[in-house]
Amino acid sequence: MQETTFLTEQTVQIIGAGLAGCEAALLLADAGVQVILYEQKPEKTSAAHIRMSYAELVCSNSLKADRLDSAGGMLKAEMRLLGSHLLPVADTVRVAAGGALAVDREAFSDKVTALVEAHPNITVRHGEVVDLPKADDPLTLVATGPLTSDALAAAIADYTGQDRLYFFDAAAPIVTAESIDREKVFAASRYGRGEDDYLNCPFDKVGYEAFAVALATAERAQLHEPDTMQVYEGCMPIEVLAARGPDTMRYGPLRPVGLVDPATNHRPWANVQLRCENAEKSLYNLVGFQTNLKFAEQKRVFSMIPGLENAEFVRYGVMHRNTFLNSPLLLNRDLSLKSAPNLFFAGQITGFEGYMESAACGLLAGWNMLRRLQGKEPMALPATTMLGALAAYITTENKDFQPMGANMGLLPPVEERQKDKRLRYLAVAERGIADLKIYLAQL
Repeated sequence: MQETTFLTEQTVQIIGAGLAGCEAALLLADAGVQVILYEQKPEKTSAAHIRMSYAELVCSNSLKADRLDSAGGMLKAEMRLLGSHLLPVADTVRVAAGGALAVDREAFSDKVTALVEAHPNITVRHGEVVDLPKADDPLTLVATGPLTSDALAAAIADYTGQDRLYFFDAAAPIVTAESIDREKVFAASRYGRGEDDYLNCPFDKVGYEAFAVALATAERAQLHEPDTMQVYEGCMPIEVLAARGPDTMRYGPLRPVGLVDPATNHRPWANVQLRCENAEKSLYNLVGFQTNLKFAEQKRVFSMIPGLENAEFVRYGVMHRNTFLNSPLLLNRDLSLKSAPNLFFAGQITGFEGYMESAACGLLAGWNMLRRLQGKEPMALPATTMLGALAAYITTENKDFQPMGANMGLLPPVEERQKDKRLRYLAVAERGIADLKIYLAQL
């Protein structure tokens, strides 16, 4: 990275010592900024956290793939160029996991905690934060994750508007556009309304009934205790609807009314709609398919949908508490709040989904806060980089915004397309890394 101007008289506040908060704190502290890091443990813990250390990995020890020809590997390569502190820690405690970066969870958390607490420019204050800073307070970063405390979540909702902080119980899977069989689907909106905004997967009677049985009997994932909240009817898992009766889905998210399959000139028996997830139309969401099925079961059962037999799932459906901002409405590209530019957000509360994604978001927020203190323009990472694409995704207008993890579908394709997917992804990653190196050299 470039040489950093040290700012020993400057102070910032960071709320939350998860991966995003720790990454931002260490970057800023290394630049000479005085960091006050607020962490609610041990005075208060969420239902998911059990250790008193920072950067705790709750549900998995895997930090996703480490190969450059993967979305996770590409993101990690970018984070290393941007000066990540957490990845070197992960390298020291990694365990065998094939091509993935998996770690000893306790050792990872303990080492990050020791790194933070030993830094002379970081002061840790324990206890729950229940209010947001005032306009004349130092630059502040909120990095409290998807399990933000009820009190702070209420404060954020009051600050940003009650309808701009979401509490989702379930989310639907997302597939790549290039993996959809276009011979079996058709583009149309119900009753011809809109500009063919959806791709439609038409079922005949036999196919639908087999799908409904498979869905109703598929194996579900076990919910963690903090996820056993009541599910709203409008967010009901698709497998629950299937179990209510053979026609329940046909009168719900799979209703075929207002549609005509051009292959038959008739209305389908049932119909699955796919909604575009991004402006590039490279990703599609299975509308109404919030689910708690195990990932392998999702792949097996959802591949029965016409046109999705060979679908590539960049995100499987999940069911958990997930507190996140309507970031496209609220956040500037530098991750500061439009209505209060001294207040930044980072991590999963912004819509970055996943451990490494959260850490990367914290890293980006840290750099933008540092550049603000230095009187410089915020970072504008190339659209060909994974972190740049994720930042653009959460800050670009999107009426159906949902959290997103790193995936190759977010990136523009390379000019020379390779038939081999791994070679194609490698070319995309190498282009992004090259562009990032050029960008950083020009800052």
